[in-house]
Formats: sequence, C-alpha cells, structure tokens
Amino acid sequence: MNLNQIHNVYFIGIGGIGMSALARYFKFIGKNVIGYDKTPTMLTSELIASGIAIHFEDDVRQIPADFNTENTLVIVTPAVPKSHSEWNYFLENNFVVKKRAEVLGIITKDTFCFAVAGTHGKTTTSSILGHILYESGADVTAFLGGIVENYNSNLIGNGKTITVVEADEFDRSFLHLHPDLACITSMDADHLDIYGDDASIKASFQEFANKVEDKSNLFVINGLPLEGVTVGVNDDSKFVAHNIRIIDGWYVFDVKTPTEEIKDLKFGLPGKHNLTNALLALAMASTYGTPIEAIAKALVTFKGVKRRFSFQIRKPDFVYIDDYAHHPTEINAVHQAVRELYPGKKVLAVFQPHLFSRTRDFADDFAKSLSQFDEVLLMEIYPARELPIEGVTSQWLLDKIENPNKKLVQKAELIDCLTASDAPVIVTIGAGDVGEMVPEIKNALDA
Repeated sequence: MNLNQIHNVYFIGIGGIGMSALARYFKFIGKNVIGYDKTPTMLTSELIASGIAIHFEDDVRQIPADFNTENTLVIVTPAVPKSHSEWNYFLENNFVVKKRAEVLGIITKDTFCFAVAGTHGKTTTSSILGHILYESGADVTAFLGGIVENYNSNLIGNGKTITVVEADEFDRSFLHLHPDLACITSMDADHLDIYGDDASIKASFQEFANKVEDKSNLFVINGLPLEGVTVGVNDDSKFVAHNIRIIDGWYVFDVKTPTEEIKDLKFGLPGKHNLTNALLALAMASTYGTPIEAIAKALVTFKGVKRRFSFQIRKPDFVYIDDYAHHPTEINAVHQAVRELYPGKKVLAVFQPHLFSRTRDFADDFAKSLSQFDEVLLMEIYPARELPIEGVTSQWLLDKIENPNKKLVQKAELIDCLTASDAPVIVTIGAGDVGEMVPEIKNALDA
C-alpha cells in the first residue's frame, strides 16, 4: 500500500491514545483527516482544535461523498464493535480498512525503527527514548501511547528517517512492526481475553523478539527468558544502574555499560520502574550512537508522561498523584514509588478497575496490591470494550481486599470522599474515565 496516493484518512475510534497520535501524524504530513469516536474527551477537543473534523454518532451520512476506495485509508481501533455501521459501510464498499498496528507497520517499514515492547513501561520508555533522540537532533518521529509533558502531545518530532513506536502486545499488534532496535520491558500475563493463558503471551513476545535478528540490538530486562542485551538495576546486567541515591527528590546514579562507566546521571521520575525505563532508553540510544552527553542532558529535562505518576498537587503537607496503572504489577510499582518518596505518611488510593475480564483474571493479585495502601476507595469497573461478566463486580473485588479501611464509591460521591479524607498523600489509579475526572479532583483538593 502506497501512502503517497492516499489523500483522506478516516479514523473509527480517533480519540484513542494511539489512534490520536496517528491522526496528528497524518494531519501533519498534509492528509485530510476526519474521524468518529463514541464520546468527546480532552484528546478529541485537542484534535478538533488542530483542524480535524470529529463526530460522535455512528452515522454513515457523516462520511464525505468524495471519499472513495482509491484515495481513502480507513483506520479502525479493535475497541469498536463489529456492528458499527460506518465500519461496515467501508467494508461493504471495499475500502482499504486497516488496524492501527498495521498502519504503524507501513509507516515504520522504510525507517530505522525503535520498538518498545512489554506489558508495562512501554509508554514511559518510548517517551524517554523519543525525547533523547529528538533533543540530540535526530530526524525522528515518536508515536506514543501517552501525552508527554514536555511536548503536550503523543507525537514527538516530524522526522522521516527514524521512528519510535510502542510495540503493543494487545491483539498481537506488535507482530506488524519491523524493528531495527527493540527492547522488552516485561512479559507479565495480561490480555488473557485475547491470549487465553500466560504461555501464549510469552510465545507472542518470543515471536516479536525473533524479528530482531541481531541480538545485540535487542534489550531485555534481566531475568526475562529471552536472548538479548540485559538491562537492570544493581545486578549483573550488561547495562546496569548502581550507586543509586535520592537527592532533592531526584535519582542520581551511575551506569556501567559494556564499554564505559557513566557517573552521576540525574533523572526526575520516581520509582525503581521509572529508573529501569530510563536505563532501557539510555541503552538503546547509546547503542544507536547518540552521544552520552546528549543522553544525560535529555534525562535531566524529561518531565514525564501525563497519568504516569503524574503530580497534580505537590505541597510540603499534601500531595495528589494520578497514575494510569491498570495491572497489579503496575499498582505495586506506584506503591513502591510513593513509599520511597513519602515514608511513614498515610496514603489513600482510589482505584477504578479496567475491563471485567482483567478484573476476573487478576482479582487476587489486585486485592493484594491494593491492600498495601493505608486506605482504599474502589470505583465501579470501567467496561471499555466489554459487556459485564456475571459475578465480576467491584464489590466482589472489594471483599477480597484485606484492609479494614476500604470502601466502594460511586463516581458522583468520589470527590466528597476525597475532600473529607485526612490522608496527606492521595493517588488516583486506573485506565478508565477516572483520568477525565483528574482536573475536577485537583480543583476540589486544592480548594
């Protein structure tokens, strides 16, 4: 498929974080971009402000008459139901309809492609890497699954020769990519609605790893059962961070690479998981040939990704943090970072479970992760693309949490519960629409 012959790009599910990055890209290179989404969000508002027409009702009359099979590419998100009338219109009329991952595969095929895979840490790692390459003057475009604070966008750069992409395991999407240099951050069980079991997920990651023929260009977290260059913290990895200190809220650390020792690097995102993400980005960039001085400078200036341990309020006596964590491992990482920064302080966690299937598959692990906080407010399950599963409810999950300070809260009562709390540290966690509530929560807590 030749993208040069395409004039129009039609998105079904344009408001998704990955879809909107592609929409920005196509708009930037001069294509006529239009899209549908189910609900207006902050992201769709930004896209509309940039000149992209978006509608919110599934209506084939919204499809322009001059969009034909020769000049139009249709991109669809897996979250859209098979019954969607616009999608069916395009299929029935033989338009080229692609998934987001297939389109990323087409875009990145003729570039030098950095791909970041893993069940956790993809967005932060690829954002740090994109920032390093862009700041060092590389001709790069980074397609990201989050809004990077430095750029207020999920797209960094407008380069033609180098791409950075998140290699998403959902729906085996990452197998469409053509990575030249890649990393794998983690291989925990997730998306069991797609894969069925842990072994199938691991097999899929192995298949992705096999796409990088030269294993000196594949970076893996120490301990993963994959052949590649190992990366880790205080261990025997090829790239290892050690002598780690926290000074004025910053990580200061040294890194031993296969060829040199780098002293006193500084990085501002809290949590060992973020230190590991920074180390992966460093390993990939330095192997590619980015000078260490440029990498060190970019690490200091990286401000983070929205909804990834995102400080909303940071006062001496009160802190409010928001995080996208939606898997038990990610919740553990949030907990570790909070305890490291605020030892001995009472921490209240609000959690909105994402997907009925994920809640069912990891209920015991979720309960264990959440029990570590001093107080837990549990919201109703955010269904996203799923229908309810009998017996899988937030009350069922709440009953499993071994913590006396726990409560089920409805969306409408959440802010009142938070303003009434005496906890000096509050964290909102989850990948659902709790993210849309953050500005409102922040205002209420600030007041």
